[in-house]
Amino acid sequence: MRVLCRALGVTRSGYYAWRHRPLSARAQRDRVLTSQLRLVHAESRRTYGRPRLHRALRARGMRIGEKRVQRLMRAAALTAHGRRRFRVTTESAHRLPVVTNQLARRFDVTTPNTVWAADITALWTREGWCYLAVVLDLASRRVVGWAVRPTLETDLVLAALHLALGRRGVRPGLLHHSDRGRQYASVAYQQLLAAHGITPSMSRLGNCWDNAPVESFFSGLKAELLPQQPWDTHRIAHAAIADHIEAFYNRRRLHSALDFQSPADFEAHHAAAV
Repeated sequence: MRVLCRALGVTRSGYYAWRHRPLSARAQRDRVLTSQLRLVHAESRRTYGRPRLHRALRARGMRIGEKRVQRLMRAAALTAHGRRRFRVTTESAHRLPVVTNQLARRFDVTTPNTVWAADITALWTREGWCYLAVVLDLASRRVVGWAVRPTLETDLVLAALHLALGRRGVRPGLLHHSDRGRQYASVAYQQLLAAHGITPSMSRLGNCWDNAPVESFFSGLKAELLPQQPWDTHRIAHAAIADHIEAFYNRRRLHSALDFQSPADFEAHHAAAV
């Protein structure tokens, strides 16, 4: 101890006085806030960064600024998962009929069940690629339909749409937006939309920004869900995706586009206000 104190330029008596001095009120508050930060970060499955952690703490009645959250996160080594690369799944080189872009990037939808956006992404496993198709409600950003398959056949997107229809029904004037891939342009898919009176809309050729909300969802899902090592099987991947979408994303994940509400909370508040 004598050597350490000499190296640090402090007296032994000064060190022992500091060691036994009670924590300041600010330090005690930092300790409480850090424990709450760790708890919220764990509940978010280590996916929340500074903005969402700040909102989550404020929602729990804690008065804290974003700079303090940033400082405490750095001290506690709390970080959010990084973004992952993804594989292109759109097959637009076909002769099937396509429709015009009715949505035209009007993503600021306020009423649930008026615009659905659909897309497909690829996820790697030790058994090879598996493919996730989703149907997203643009107002609440809730995943209302989804399906996982080992191939990119039309059955994949049909399963996701059937789930959405079974859960939500169809509101008059419902718009369905997708890319112009062969699965969405297929006769079977377009007939299912028409049978329920749903208006189709498709992105322009090669323009992923025309379906930006779903692209953003996939990017976030891969950052938050994918393990460091690939899943061993398609079955394990399916279970992990189901848990992430149904138990976490739809019900609990705070969404910046919804003023940091979860999709379920947004829809509940909207229903209460109507």
